[in-house]
Amino acid sequence: MNTSTKFAGFALGLAAVFGIAIATGAAIGPDPAAPESPAHEDAPAARPDHAPGATMATDSGYTLRLDTALTTAAPNVPLRFRILNQDGTPLTRYLPNHDKDLHLIVVRRDMVAFQHVHPVLGGDGTWSVPLDLTRAGDYRVFADFIPEGGANLTLGADLRVAGNYDPQPLPAAATTTTVGGYTVTLDGTVVTGQASKVTLSVSRDGKPVTDLQPYLAAYGHLVALRTADLAYLHVHPDGHPGDGVTPAGPGITFYVTAPSAGDYRLFLDFQHEGVVRTAEFTLTVDQGTAAAEPATHAGHGAPLPEPAHSH
Repeated sequence: MNTSTKFAGFALGLAAVFGIAIATGAAIGPDPAAPESPAHEDAPAARPDHAPGATMATDSGYTLRLDTALTTAAPNVPLRFRILNQDGTPLTRYLPNHDKDLHLIVVRRDMVAFQHVHPVLGGDGTWSVPLDLTRAGDYRVFADFIPEGGANLTLGADLRVAGNYDPQPLPAAATTTTVGGYTVTLDGTVVTGQASKVTLSVSRDGKPVTDLQPYLAAYGHLVALRTADLAYLHVHPDGHPGDGVTPAGPGITFYVTAPSAGDYRLFLDFQHEGVVRTAEFTLTVDQGTAAAEPATHAGHGAPLPEPAHSH
């Protein structure tokens, strides 16, 4: 499946192209007749919408309800939550998306303490997962999922962690970052109003890494947050391991259409030698002057929805 999609309503959205999806903020019922998702052929796409992503706890008739709204800073805090239907009953049937029924993203509001975890669903519709909340402060919790018969959604809610808060400034925009002995380099410039090519390349000890390992059915996963409002987007590579065309590194390429100028925080998960690492970047998006051409879904040849959900 080949997709170049929009990084829209909030955020960003790997020669593998990323399919992009964005959470929206209106409360209407799920649309089973929605077009095919560009990033998940087995799931319907989200309805077009221009609202920022995951800025609401309720969207399309579903609500993210945290069972704990306040906790104390600790390294292993159990988080429990439910996704509720319009009638208030817990949702229990989901469509798998990149090997998981639900992806949970947790980050403090100053963009530190990022976590991408996968909760366990109980028979009563309650999800549970331990979180590392050793750093006090206000966190944003994002639940990214596909309800059976519905479209890809991302809902957001706040979690307050009591303790001594140490707010951090946003790191300066840079083209290189390091994590666990690996160097990740960002090549490309993103401007608004047009599809912009950006490649993240992974190296270690000065040598390109060409044997990245599949993680959740992909060679890389990217979360982008717009710093102004923590609007959220989770993207994945268009190709997949074993398709005969998607390289296992060093470069992972995106085509990004940004909705607004400003700063974005990027979190790239990649796996090598059995360990998943997260590279973090601050990206400054400049105001463009040209109108964007409609992106096409490579392999399907149709314009992509604007914006469309993905995971």
